[in-house]
Amino acid sequence: NSIEVLAKKAPVVYSYKLLNTYTHDKEAYTQGLEYKDGYLYESTGRRGQSTLRKVEIKTGKVLQKIDLDAKYFGEGMTIFNNKIYWLTWQSRKGFIYDLETFKQLGSFDYNNSNEGWGLTHNDSELIKTDGTNKIWFLNPENLQEERSIQVYTHDRALDKLNEIEYIDGKIFSNYWKTDGKGKATIAIIDPNSGAVDGLIGLDELRDIVLKEQTLEQDDVLNGIAYDAENNR
Repeated sequence: NSIEVLAKKAPVVYSYKLLNTYTHDKEAYTQGLEYKDGYLYESTGRRGQSTLRKVEIKTGKVLQKIDLDAKYFGEGMTIFNNKIYWLTWQSRKGFIYDLETFKQLGSFDYNNSNEGWGLTHNDSELIKTDGTNKIWFLNPENLQEERSIQVYTHDRALDKLNEIEYIDGKIFSNYWKTDGKGKATIAIIDPNSGAVDGLIGLDELRDIVLKEQTLEQDDVLNGIAYDAENNR
């Protein structure tokens, strides 16, 4: 038998205000996204198409790019101590790169989880999702998944947690689609308890994108970044 502990309160549901839109490569299957020193760093997915990029925000111009070995499906990434940590999806392996040169410095294996989805960090740990309702905390020295939390609302487990970002002491996670149309939801998670404190509904963003392109089955929210200096 097992015991599931639900959150005490229902999550607060937030709306949003769209402030800006920027040009982006429509061929890039965005997975991870990170803001640093005025630039976006982006990892993209699909086998044979996975790349790591440094991007100029306002123009979408790719300033720097490397390709991942074609046998891997690239997933989420984060920047920690001037190193880029990049996950793969089902290969149970991640890679480490120099922030300035994009030179590969090493690799690491997942010792507990089976898949890699999203990646972020707090002051002392890397934080990883694996497509379930678990969030893993990794020791940045040896990249071991040392502990985990399970994410719950007041009435259910919230699985399919995808790309994440650590913002003001909370974990913001894209929530993988729940139906064929693809829900667009960000969950705000307490990193200590796993309780979902809030939900941000962004379904209307799909309507904006539909005006310019035909959406595929897997066109959903992915890649989330935070600019702490400008609070955006």
